[in-house]
Amino acid sequence: MARYRPQDSAYRDARNRGYRSRAAIKLEELDRRFRLFRPGQRVVDLGCWPGGWLQVAAQRVGRTGKVVGVDVRKVEPLGLPNVLLIEGDVRREDVRRAIRRALGGPADVVLADLAPKLTGIQVTDAQRQLELVEAAIAAGLEVLKTGGCLLVKLFSPVEAEAVALLERCFTRVEATRPPSTRKGSAEIYALARGLRRDRGRPE
Repeated sequence: MARYRPQDSAYRDARNRGYRSRAAIKLEELDRRFRLFRPGQRVVDLGCWPGGWLQVAAQRVGRTGKVVGVDVRKVEPLGLPNVLLIEGDVRREDVRRAIRRALGGPADVVLADLAPKLTGIQVTDAQRQLELVEAAIAAGLEVLKTGGCLLVKLFSPVEAEAVALLERCFTRVEATRPPSTRKGSAEIYALARGLRRDRGRPE
């Protein structure tokens, strides 16, 4: 479970509503702004531990939808019939195959709230973050339907390069910060919409 801070209103809101993480509030904010989800959609959540985003997505897509969560860490079951969990690294081909099998069809939305283990060395940390963004894009290209969308977490040192990668594959890319983002955080999210198959994979 995520650790809550009593002085933080987003933490209190998440705790009071039974969410597993503060990040669930961010996803709700992003959904209100961009209308990411609709009933019946197939959604993939990369880096889903501890499960806050899974909870929000599962609520939004409803019983007719499906949410597949993937993380290298074991996620405690949510007890939700429309959520499937896969333990593994999305950079592995066998894990991506498992995602496709679990979905049972192309995904409408891929969420990637991935973050690397930080070393404190800016160049190293930026490179690790970019590698995760590239992995999220690669997974998105494999599982998303044409016209689908990818929401991926970025940190400011790699923002421009990551957005350039996304723009090669999607018709519209927008960087945004949810209102509940902590002050001083370098974290932003890129929402890429309208997957274009004719643009190919980024190199």
